[in-house]
Amino acid sequence: MRRKLRTFLIIVLITFSVIISPVVYGRDNDINGDKIDGYPVILDDQTLFKIQAPTGSFSPEERANTITTRLEKFAEDNSLSIESIKLETQENITSIIAEDKILATLTEEDANAARKSRQELAEEYLEIIKTSISQFREERTLIARIFSLIWTVIATLSLLLIFKLMDLIFPKIFTLLESWKDTVIPSCRIQNVNLISSSQVTDSLIGFIKLIRVIIVLLILFLYVPFILSFFPLTRKISKQIFEYIFKAILYISESVVDYIPNIFMIGLIAVSTYYIIRFSKFVFRELERGNITIPGFYQDWATPTYNIIQFLIIALAAVIVFPYLPGFNSPAFQGISVFLGILFSLGSTSAVANTVGGIILIYTRAFQLGDRVQIDDIIGDIEDKTLLVTRIRTPKNVIVTLPNATVLNSNVVNFSASARETGIPLIICTTITLGYDVPWRKVHQVLLAAADATDSLLKDPQPFVLQTSLDDFYVSYELNVYTDKTRKLFYIYSDLHQNIQDQCNEADIEILSPHYSALRDGNQNTIPANYLPKDYQVPGFKIEKM
Repeated sequence: MRRKLRTFLIIVLITFSVIISPVVYGRDNDINGDKIDGYPVILDDQTLFKIQAPTGSFSPEERANTITTRLEKFAEDNSLSIESIKLETQENITSIIAEDKILATLTEEDANAARKSRQELAEEYLEIIKTSISQFREERTLIARIFSLIWTVIATLSLLLIFKLMDLIFPKIFTLLESWKDTVIPSCRIQNVNLISSSQVTDSLIGFIKLIRVIIVLLILFLYVPFILSFFPLTRKISKQIFEYIFKAILYISESVVDYIPNIFMIGLIAVSTYYIIRFSKFVFRELERGNITIPGFYQDWATPTYNIIQFLIIALAAVIVFPYLPGFNSPAFQGISVFLGILFSLGSTSAVANTVGGIILIYTRAFQLGDRVQIDDIIGDIEDKTLLVTRIRTPKNVIVTLPNATVLNSNVVNFSASARETGIPLIICTTITLGYDVPWRKVHQVLLAAADATDSLLKDPQPFVLQTSLDDFYVSYELNVYTDKTRKLFYIYSDLHQNIQDQCNEADIEILSPHYSALRDGNQNTIPANYLPKDYQVPGFKIEKM
């Protein structure tokens, strides 16, 4: 019922405005005379009749302007009686006079142009002039102005009532649509694949109704303003112009839309096709990413970037196809803007293109993935984000480093996580110490393996191992190799491992000396911390031997 009431009110308002406009503005809207139709005689923005024939040296335009001026002066002078207007016929002319003043003169040429007798034409013009002057004076009386104000108040209250009804009705429509979600409004599904959910359909309907509401409000306001102005003689001309602008705009838009319907259909067809092609591509690549669909040689982590690239290409292709159907596509302005944007893109996109190409190469070479611990040049950290333009690395100190993909592509990338993730083989990390030849190598191996065993985050299987990497002049280099699958804790693992090596060496009475360290043991304290030395330890004295 409320919906019918709202529709009825809108139709009544629009119909009333359309019907009343020609009544208010006169029978003829053409106030611009020409030599074929004649020149209009106007009173209060209404065309009374037209003058087509000249008289003596007076052109039709001059005659029409003179009659218009005389009628305006007579109408504005309320002391002059309308009943005093009468006809005076002479041999060749018929005059319309009032108070011994000539208002208009009609000749045989005027009668011939109107295809009537001179007397019939004069009587017709006399009646029109009397009616128009009477209406002119009535509309400017106090009572008429009061009624104009009353009608203005009524129209304004009607406008507010319509808006109030819309504020009551539209929220209920939205609530009703929300209640229909997943019941009356179904989802669009293909087997177990949900193409368009019920929520999306409902939101689209609500958005469409909101758009209709805005259009209705604007249309009512566009009609309300000139409608109110038409109640007052002084603003009636402005009202008429506004109505003409509105109707001309509506007419132009409607004609343009009708002419553009085939293009709109093609654009809509391309847009719908593009939308569903993208949705289907998204579905396929999502299933590839989940592993439900497999393609030999296509890795799961390629799914999302490949979808993004294909989506861009589909949209670009659709844009190329749609451009010829856009309004003004062949205009010089459109072509100039296209050339200008193309030049800007060519001049400013060199580095962007290089980074994009680098990003694509990094994706498909699988140099790293999100979360991998990597080293790029002297930067070590975890891959936080990778796009077509840049790669972001979070260092162990929570510093985000952004590297252009072109820079990453030209750098050495060390990936600490790839081996364990792809093959299941844990990462081997190593550290080196140097000890003198006076320390038995078997004892050193035992101490280093004990230090590895005491370090958390290291794997027991495979077992750690020690390599002697060099026999130098003053020391032997021992390399401890251990396995770990916790690549994000490398800094902490190294720190714990070095602490345990120190503790184990101290407990085994092994001094870790600098390669170039030399000391006279006679009379010097041992370099091992005091808490590891025996309680009865004493600094040795100097030895003196006889030769």
